[in-house]
This record gives sequence, C-alpha cells and structure tokens, in this order.
Amino acid sequence: MPNIVAIIGRPNVGKSTLFNRLTESRKAIVDEASGVTRDRHYGKVEWNGIVFTLIDTGGYATGSGDVFEKEIRKQVTIAVEEADRIIFLTDVTTGITDLDSQVAGLLRKSGKKIFVVVNKVDNNQRAPEASVFHKLGLGEIFCISAASGAGTGDLLDSLVGSFDKKQSGEETALPKFAIVGQPNVGKSSLLNALIGRERTIVTPVAGTTRDTIHTRYTAYGHDFMLIDTAGLRKKSNVHEDIEFYSVMRTVRAIEESDVCLLLVDAAAGITAQDQNILHLAEVNKKGVVLLVNKWDLVKKSTNSARDYEAAIREKIAPFNDIPVIFISVLEKQRLLQALEAAVKVFENRRRKIPGASLNKVMLPIIESYPPPAVKGKFVKIKYISQLPAPTPVFAFFCNSPQYINENYRRFLENKMRENFGFSGVPLVMVFRNKRG
Repeated sequence: MPNIVAIIGRPNVGKSTLFNRLTESRKAIVDEASGVTRDRHYGKVEWNGIVFTLIDTGGYATGSGDVFEKEIRKQVTIAVEEADRIIFLTDVTTGITDLDSQVAGLLRKSGKKIFVVVNKVDNNQRAPEASVFHKLGLGEIFCISAASGAGTGDLLDSLVGSFDKKQSGEETALPKFAIVGQPNVGKSSLLNALIGRERTIVTPVAGTTRDTIHTRYTAYGHDFMLIDTAGLRKKSNVHEDIEFYSVMRTVRAIEESDVCLLLVDAAAGITAQDQNILHLAEVNKKGVVLLVNKWDLVKKSTNSARDYEAAIREKIAPFNDIPVIFISVLEKQRLLQALEAAVKVFENRRRKIPGASLNKVMLPIIESYPPPAVKGKFVKIKYISQLPAPTPVFAFFCNSPQYINENYRRFLENKMRENFGFSGVPLVMVFRNKRG
C-alpha cells in the first residue's frame, strides 16, 4: 500500500521550503509573505530505499485575518482522515501560537502518527528554545532547518521507520485501472458507460466525485478493477475544502493502480494540469493510456486525428510512447478499444525479456552507435539484463557508467521500445560498472 504524508501547519512556518527539501525539487513557490502556496503540491520522497508521497497542504491565500483559523481547521481535519502520517510543522522563532495549540488539540484526538517538527532551528542558540514545543503533548519533537536541510535526515529516518512494512509488497491479483483527469472531463460517465449502470453519480457540476470508487469489470473476456477518482484542478478554481480530498485520493488511486486512463477534453487539448497528472503516473511507474474525450464535438478535417495526436505527443515528450485513443463517452465510441489498450499496457508493464534476446538485439545497435567518448574515455557496454522488479528495469553493464549522458540513455530507451514494444509504460534504464 502507498504511504501518504501530509505537511500541515499555520502560514509562513516553512511548509513549502520543507516540501522542496524533502522532494529535492522546487515545485512549491517559496516567499516570505504568508499564504503564497495556492496549489496542493505533491511529490515523491525516497529515503533508505523506501518511497512515499509527500503533500504540501499550505496555501491559505484568501481574505481576512480570521480565515486562517477556519482554513487550518479544514486542512487538519482532512489530513488526519486521509494521510497515513502527518508532519506538524512549527516555527521556533515564534514559539507556540494560538493556532498551533488549536491544531495540536485536533491532532491529539486523531490516533494518527504525528511528527512535531520545529523549523528554523539553524543555530545552537535556538535548539534549547525548541523544547517549549514538548508542551503540545504530541511526543518527540524534531529540530530542523528546512532551508539548510539540517536535521531532516533524523526526521526521515523516524518517518520511514514508522511505516507498516507488513503491507509492502501486497498486490491484488486483478489488474487495477484508474480513471484520472481534471474535473468535468467525463470520468464518472466513462465508468457508467463501461459497466452499463449508474454506479456513480454523474452531473455536469465539476468536482462531483468526492471519493475514489472501485468497481469490478467483467465483460468481453476481461476481468479487472476500475477506479474512478475525483479530478485534480488548480487551487485558484476551488472554493471548498473538498478539493483536498480530491487531490489526496487521486494521488492514492494512481499509486494503487497498474494503468492510468488519463481523460482529456478534446476541446481544451492537453493542459499543464493534464501533464502534471501524466508526470505523477510516470514517476510512480504506472502504465498510461491517454483518452481524448468528446471527440464527437470537434469539427474535423481529413487529418484531424493525426494532427491532434502529433500535437499531444510533442507536448508530453519525452514520455510520449503511449496509446492515444479518441473517444466519446456520450456516444459510446471506441470505449472497448480504450479498455483493450489498457489491458495491452498492463501486459507491457509486466513483460520480461530474456537476456539472450536483449543482447542479440541491442548489442549490434550499440556497436553501430556507441556512447560518445568523454574526456578521451570510451564507454563499452558489454551486456544487458532485465532486473527482477514489478515494472521494466534494464541494467546496462559497462566499463564507465558515469559517462553515459541523458541523450544516449534516451536513444537506448527508444531502441528498446522499437524492438520490444513497451508502449504506455515508463522504462527505467540503469548503468552499472562491469570491468574486464
């Protein structure tokens, strides 16, 4: 089972800085002004070989002074319900504020594992001042500086050590296909059209689906689970706390799935938010099928579908070797084709290529187009092997793996796809040292 960790806390305690530090990214905007974070940011964290999803819940960017108390109460309540672990971030320079005390009161009743993290402890003089946070009654405190990274290693050690290891590696035998996309693109309608009954509430109001809904599909020789999710959208378009549920449950659904059916609106085209969802599926190593819905409403010329597909692939590069299918949920056009594509991608994701076949095909290609020399060093790839992993991971054994650049890695990936057909599946290519 995936682990989801939410960072909560009042404005301007450094939530986005900590998010960027732990995810090793700069996805969240950081500014001294409070309430800068408007989007719900989510990313992957890997520590000691354990991966989890981190969500930055910051962003109380509306209205008057008393909005903070209301918004924090909403976010704490939702985080407690949806997250597996909670980082309660505080600020050593202000001590315990009234808002901190209110949050602590809600957390104390939750039964969830809480990590009280005191930020901005960036010198020895501030460390004793952090002891006041023991008064919150939530157990051990962790002193960190999100800006410099000091203390975050101890926090991560304790965090990943608390995960339930009994659940790791458990998998349902049935394939799981998650229907994902922005609100109002037809996700629930697609589920209803596939299963032939009103399993979910369908309405033109964006954001109606509040939960992920699992439905078993058994028809036309198929047997798998369909997961309908609430859509992701930008915080600027949201006026109720239901959006936080949508983000967390969509993240969880993607992580639980094998293949994501990403619905996009034909009229809108593929947007930045669609690309965010695609990227989330990719970093989680999930299969992807892209479904262009409402195609029946688009004015067409001779090459409409071809040109539209080419524009999509250009936008989503480099991970653009995915099936693109033009559908109409309303008219029930090409829905079975969409499912067949998802099944094919699921099979691609589990495919194992024998070492003899890999080397027979790839070594002559590599010999004809070897890695470029770096500083007079020539890289010799000696053999290739698929590693034992739930998703396709290929190891290229060579004398100087550090000199393989990104362009050559992509060249090898493209050749792997051309010869072995991994459409819709992210490929992991690793380069390992092999002397002699």
